[in-house]
Amino acid sequence: MRSFKHLLLAGIAGLAVCSLITLRPVLAEDKPEGDKPAAAGALPDTKSEGAKDLKDADLEELKVELPKPLFTGTPKAPPKDTTVDLKSLGKRRGKFLAPKGLQLLSLKAPVKMSDENPIIGDATVVTDGSKEGTDGNWVELGPGQQWVQIDLKKSAEIWAVALWHYHAEARVYRDVVIQVSDDKDFITDVKTIFNNDQDNSSGLGIGKDREYFESDEGKLIDGAGVKGRYVRCYSKGNTSDAQNHYIEVEVWGKPAK
Repeated sequence: MRSFKHLLLAGIAGLAVCSLITLRPVLAEDKPEGDKPAAAGALPDTKSEGAKDLKDADLEELKVELPKPLFTGTPKAPPKDTTVDLKSLGKRRGKFLAPKGLQLLSLKAPVKMSDENPIIGDATVVTDGSKEGTDGNWVELGPGQQWVQIDLKKSAEIWAVALWHYHAEARVYRDVVIQVSDDKDFITDVKTIFNNDQDNSSGLGIGKDREYFESDEGKLIDGAGVKGRYVRCYSKGNTSDAQNHYIEVEVWGKPAK
């Protein structure tokens, strides 16, 4: 009888522990296996479109340092009026392969903004090297279409642009368009490397790219070696509010030949 009671009590204790574990939420501070969030999975590796003709020996993974994640898990469903790829939800991006020897060209580079009187912060945070999603690390521009523009000082081969709007929650920024030019006014010689404005509501052309949820990974955009001195990033509000936010923009490339 005593053995039976002991077994019964042990079983009840075990169920209680399991219940606590089941009810406990997943926290951003939890340390997952490796350097990726738990149960995330990964998207396929990609090679820059501009490097298709290069040998594998001439390529390497572009390793972008990521900030601390502020939330974990996957949104249950994107808003109905977004173009988010459902198959990508909850997955980390795979390796991005580009030519060897790329440099971070944008660190501390001058930044110009469409909103000269931002609600929060200033232009310097866009290229200050901090990608953390905590207070004081972003600039908040007004509603409607806004942009930030990075001056690389001289023309360069641009192979990647990494962009963080705001990653304290899973929100979708609207009409994200990334353009490159040697013209500071973006009137001539304008090349678009990303555009998820599929209805041309921002007037910059019909985009074929899809919207995406913000996370600590930001968005890594293939520049394919396009040449230009200035990089301009557009947005038009988001699914949480009408404002536009920028934490950091990184431009990776080489001096133009």
